[in-house]
Amino acid sequence: MGASGPAGPQCSPGSCPHSSWCNPFSKLFTFKVTAASRSKVTNDFLCCYLSKDETCPRCEDGWEPHGGKCYFFSSVTLTWNESRTQCISMSGDLVVINNREEQRFLESRVRGKMDTDDKFWIGLTDSKNKGEWLWVDDTRLDSSVKFWLGNNPDDWRGEKPDGEDCVRMGKEYLMSWFDKSCGTSQKYICEKPEKA
Repeated sequence: MGASGPAGPQCSPGSCPHSSWCNPFSKLFTFKVTAASRSKVTNDFLCCYLSKDETCPRCEDGWEPHGGKCYFFSSVTLTWNESRTQCISMSGDLVVINNREEQRFLESRVRGKMDTDDKFWIGLTDSKNKGEWLWVDDTRLDSSVKFWLGNNPDDWRGEKPDGEDCVRMGKEYLMSWFDKSCGTSQKYICEKPEKA
């Protein structure tokens, strides 16, 4: 390495901010950082990156890891389309629920984040073709992996004449999906893959 700055710490169990971030191979690596970039965040990241340890953080701040994915639970409300735009702007999309275990995880996390009438948009809609429920990745809703509450989807037209074409979740049990008008403001859940 060049002489661009003073030598940084070796990535070893004694120098890593969290000893589980390092492994024996990390002692082979040293790195230099400039005085301006020598910060806890930079050193933590480099130590983690160089050690290739599986316990390294794989989701950005504000995102929660689970099952190889990162999830973001909003604290603000937006329409379904605005929510999707916001998720995409963070390199994700509205959540696609692939199995019962993922639904259980989301339901448990949403339960702890709900106020009295909070619900969270998920990435399911029939806005392209009434009655044909598609996820944001264009896959069809699997009939064996659906968690509608009661008689939902009911396409109720009492609030909006165009009915209810988007899906939200938020009751305190597994069967927690409701269809709702896409123009209603709700909180939302974004999803993206963990960092490699």
